[in-house]
Amino acid sequence: MEPDLFTAAAEERQEKDPAGSPLAVRMRPRTLDEVVGQQHLLKPGSPLRRLVGEGAKGPAGPSSVILWGPPGTGKTTLAYVVSKATNKRFVELSAITAGVKEVRAVIDGARRATGGFGKETVLFLDEIHRFSKAQQDSLLPAVENRWVTLIAATTENPYFSVISPLLSRSLLLTLEPLTDDDLRGLIRRALVDDRGLKGAVTLPEDSEGHLLRIAGGDARRALTALEAAAGAALDKDETEIALATLEETVDRAAVKYDRDGDQHYDVASALIKSIRGSDVDAALHYLARMIEAGEDPRFIARRLMISASEDIGLADPNALPIAVAAAQAVAMIGFPEAALTLSHATIALALAPKSNAATTAIGAALDDVRKGLAGPVPPHLRDGHYKGAAKLGHAQGYVYPHDLPEGIAAQQYAPDAVTGREYYTPTRHGAEARYADAVEWTRKHLGRKRT
Repeated sequence: MEPDLFTAAAEERQEKDPAGSPLAVRMRPRTLDEVVGQQHLLKPGSPLRRLVGEGAKGPAGPSSVILWGPPGTGKTTLAYVVSKATNKRFVELSAITAGVKEVRAVIDGARRATGGFGKETVLFLDEIHRFSKAQQDSLLPAVENRWVTLIAATTENPYFSVISPLLSRSLLLTLEPLTDDDLRGLIRRALVDDRGLKGAVTLPEDSEGHLLRIAGGDARRALTALEAAAGAALDKDETEIALATLEETVDRAAVKYDRDGDQHYDVASALIKSIRGSDVDAALHYLARMIEAGEDPRFIARRLMISASEDIGLADPNALPIAVAAAQAVAMIGFPEAALTLSHATIALALAPKSNAATTAIGAALDDVRKGLAGPVPPHLRDGHYKGAAKLGHAQGYVYPHDLPEGIAAQQYAPDAVTGREYYTPTRHGAEARYADAVEWTRKHLGRKRT
């Protein structure tokens, strides 16, 4: 038996006892016009409106779509609305529990329904990013031949998690986090709607503001928190959800994300760029998000070590030792105490003077080597410790710098192909100023010609 998105039993129970369902389910829109936010996807003639039969007549049928967006932005809600509004056969699969066998069963059923009854099939596939490449491949013939119209939902970047052939055969629709105004309207509707709280409680302005902060653009989280706080208020025989009651009920926002997904890389990138930009407060914000999401502290420490060399370098020679010490410490102690060490290192790196001179120096040197600018090592620098080296002229004429008063010998060090090339261009930021003076002095005393 094919799985249905909302089974008859669940629908019957909800109709008989709607109060038994969560508030987020009870307030789920019944039509596209009731959907909160995402108006850029709901214009006349949009793919979603065509899926529910609005303007989908003729040879240009509705396209398969991939819904990409953060949790709580309405992906499942949109599928629910389509399932209610369309006159098509509607089937749901979850990538968590389904495999190729289930996909093929749905496709076979869709072909029979089309051939025998002229009934088109819409397949809603939740969390498609959890499907392997082989599992996603099994969808291709059905989508390409339009045996099914696919609605696939994902919280992860589809360019990383969905195979290219499936992307090219579908329209990618990006859902945005709901704005505070979107959520405010939803919350106020839930307070008075017959499907919601029916005016049993009120929500003062300060509580509403805190609820919006907790929600973080997630409608499901907002309604779940509202329902819990309303229940707590009613248990106290109060008809107003006071801020203290809301804070007691909802301890903190859930800022989890999939550590294997693109948010993992986005937040890590934001941490490093905030350190590079010397915004210590933003850096600590992203660090806190990574800690709260359960990131491996060793991963965070590795990123800090890279930042110490990439963005600070010799402007603060202590930056790398601090980052390395932090990495060693978090590997030994782990969370929760590792949060203190990571904070220590993040603050030090964010407030350190910045220089990417070490980064650009090795980049320029590597570029020359990759272009073939190498050449033989000058004979006087070659190894002269083995028998016969002197006969080859190796190490002959080498001047030992420690024998000279200034400790520097004006002789050729680089191969002929890159003699005079200057890769390191120090800044005057922080401690690197003294390195700038040193490199100017040494290049002058080496007496080499500049290119």
